[in-house]
Amino acid sequence: MSKTITIKQGLNINLQGEAEKTITEFEADHYAIKPIDFHGVFPKLLVHEGDKVKAGTQIFYDKYRDNIKFSSPVSGTIKEIRRGAKRVLLEVSIEADKEQAYVEFGIADPNSLQREAIIEKLLESGVWPVIRQRPYTVIANPKDEPKAIFVSGFDTSPLAPDFDLIVHGQGKAFQVGIDALKKLTPGIIHLNLASGDATSKVFTNTKGAQINYFKGPHPAGNVGTQINKIDPINKGEVIWHLRPQDVLTIGRLFIEGKFNAERVIAVTGSEVLKPRYFKTKIGASISKMIAGNTRDGKVRYISGNALTGQRVDKNGFVGFYDSQLTVLPEGDYYEMFGWALPGFGKFSFSKSFPIFLNGKNKKFRLDTNLHGGPRALVMTGEMEKVFPFDIYPMQLIKSIIIEDIDAMENLGIYEVDEEDFALVEYIDTSKTEVQTIVRQGIDIMRKEMS
Repeated sequence: MSKTITIKQGLNINLQGEAEKTITEFEADHYAIKPIDFHGVFPKLLVHEGDKVKAGTQIFYDKYRDNIKFSSPVSGTIKEIRRGAKRVLLEVSIEADKEQAYVEFGIADPNSLQREAIIEKLLESGVWPVIRQRPYTVIANPKDEPKAIFVSGFDTSPLAPDFDLIVHGQGKAFQVGIDALKKLTPGIIHLNLASGDATSKVFTNTKGAQINYFKGPHPAGNVGTQINKIDPINKGEVIWHLRPQDVLTIGRLFIEGKFNAERVIAVTGSEVLKPRYFKTKIGASISKMIAGNTRDGKVRYISGNALTGQRVDKNGFVGFYDSQLTVLPEGDYYEMFGWALPGFGKFSFSKSFPIFLNGKNKKFRLDTNLHGGPRALVMTGEMEKVFPFDIYPMQLIKSIIIEDIDAMENLGIYEVDEEDFALVEYIDTSKTEVQTIVRQGIDIMRKEMS
């Protein structure tokens, strides 16, 4: 039975630069798979520079879980294997062929397959990494049996892509993806939507999933919020989750018998001249997306949204799990007496500035300036206003800092991910890197429990 859940704590940040609701076909020259996109993965390379690959050719695997494999999203030539300090593998880039060739994995109906056969197909094709788990937000362990699987069909982060638009006309692939996922859990597939009818009907016509509706501000669209309100995680329990485009990738694998890495990316932000959607593939280079399409001046390119995305350079690549590229003004400047100015036209959660005079629906052109430096962690009572979990955020952050494992467990570390603390970090007057701290805590717990 479906549920309707209202989220009261949170904050919507209205930015300029929402993508126009049209999708343009786009082919990049280069694509990349970045091991740094996958928490807890230690890559073992299977290719060398100059090797020819097909879409679906295995590029590397996890050293400690050798059944977790990562495949090329396109056919082409391995252009560069880039490493960082201590020879850490940062990315494998592929120069794409004009005509795409695919590794054949065989067409199949997931309804006629056993659970083990579905898992094997997902592992061999390199599609398995689209499925992640809570706790820890790492690639799901195929040996686990999750108590439920969550698919968040909407995103409330700044300038987020419209998943309903993206899945429009792809009802068959989405349904087959859900059919495959149903075989992976004895529990419920939760398909979570924003309150209101979906215009494409792909989501609302889906069979085999429980549809739940959410209304309220960000982070209502975060899967962590949805899990907390529907089926909270206790110690020893596992929930798997993925996004709608990941479900489509699974569906296409069974329908087409190949790793079809198609991905729609929303290019957004105040510094984009024509914000729009591009239909491309996983790991696309952003260089042609932004060429001649950004304002003059210094800008920051972010793979993902403004709160949780990763900074990339103008020749960088969209992250494996990202459906958005955000372009914001760089905030590398000092503001004389900024704290003493009235702040007309500025955005503030704490009402330090008179934003109520700007109108409720005003869209802001915000830059990346922190407007101050790090300082002592101050208890203000503000964090709880944007954190809808039944968890004390400040106390959990402090327990992570001192590495108190028992306190971290008791305060809900198994339920959270760094993205759940993005708004907490945004409004924090102490300028603390809360998301980094939370990820460190998650990694400590994973190491402790392994």
